[in-house]
Amino acid sequence: MLIKNINLIDGTGSAIQQNVDVIIQDHRFKTIGQNLNHENHEIIDGTDKYLLPGMIDSHVHIMEEMRPLTDKLATPFSYTFYRAIDHLKRTVNCGITTVRDALGADQGIKEAVQNGLILGPRMQISVNALTITGGHGDKLTKSGITMPSFIEDYPGLPTGICDGVEEVRKKVREMLRAGADVIKVHATGGVTSPTDHPDFTQFSIEELKVMVEEAQFRGNRKVMAHAQGLQGVKNCIAASIHSIEHGIYLDDEAIEKMKAQGTFLVPTLLAPVSVIEFADELGMSEGSVEKSKEVLEAHTTSFTKAVNAGVKIAMGTDAGVFKHGTNLRELELMVEHGMTPMQAIVASTKTAAECLGYDNEIGTIETDKKADFIIVDDNPLDRIGILKNPDNIKIVGIDGEIVKR
Repeated sequence: MLIKNINLIDGTGSAIQQNVDVIIQDHRFKTIGQNLNHENHEIIDGTDKYLLPGMIDSHVHIMEEMRPLTDKLATPFSYTFYRAIDHLKRTVNCGITTVRDALGADQGIKEAVQNGLILGPRMQISVNALTITGGHGDKLTKSGITMPSFIEDYPGLPTGICDGVEEVRKKVREMLRAGADVIKVHATGGVTSPTDHPDFTQFSIEELKVMVEEAQFRGNRKVMAHAQGLQGVKNCIAASIHSIEHGIYLDDEAIEKMKAQGTFLVPTLLAPVSVIEFADELGMSEGSVEKSKEVLEAHTTSFTKAVNAGVKIAMGTDAGVFKHGTNLRELELMVEHGMTPMQAIVASTKTAAECLGYDNEIGTIETDKKADFIIVDDNPLDRIGILKNPDNIKIVGIDGEIVKR
């Protein structure tokens, strides 16, 4: 494939390169230059268009899309897997070529995408999240009735509840056995929890350290932490956890330690905004809506402080808590709260690839990297909001293959 005369935003943060030619061969970017010619290549005319790396969403729930309780109760167990096929397709169509699934996707759906059985982005999975009894992820409600989830525990998705160092150690091993590429932990309560609050702390530092230790034993895998409350965030930093998801309540001390340690922040600014906007349609509880409203200002303030301090920020959305396919609205929110458009693009490409440990393979348009890319008609540096509409993403390529045209 030869892309001719296109404007290149390569994901490194460098200025736009105008009227560039890009040869894609053997699934990789082979040559980047000008006035290139190559026989037997499909030609894509890029005149007046813009080429970017494929976007990376570092926090999704592919198996999930919130819906009213009555719908959950009426849905057969296996139907959730077929619904996920549509979630994956919408994710690709909006320009996301790689995701890190933060709970719910199992080894089977990952392999189905890898083997070309269904269309989807490259996937890194956590299988299920570790949580404490009574914490974010424990579905037992105040009534004593277990709240129906988007997908119940089954052999490929073991329960994540564990208490104490040795239970935690065993649970990490169970997730790794089930195929987890990354370990997910709920280190604090959450907005959608039935019995806790985002500021509540879960797991001791010792328990968190065991997760990091066990993950490192298996190919130096990482731990990602749902951490919204300040003390939970600080516990995660003390345990050397790789990425803080959400990070709603951050102070200067936490931000400085994250920067010093190279801890990633995956802010998911879109999650509480969407919970509020689509509460009725998604069937969100009144408690979840109220908690979302409560955290909004603190969330954006923490994000802005982290940006200004130079914390490594990887784009992530929490898609699944709201509609898949709306992911790239996150970039508009990041710009609204302190990033430049170029910084938002780098956070969604180069830095996100670093967060996932894929930076040698994807995240930027450079020679010999895998050919994940998107093409748009307009310059997103002039108006980042154009990316939030999937109709504006004209072409999507994964591994050098066109998956949307």
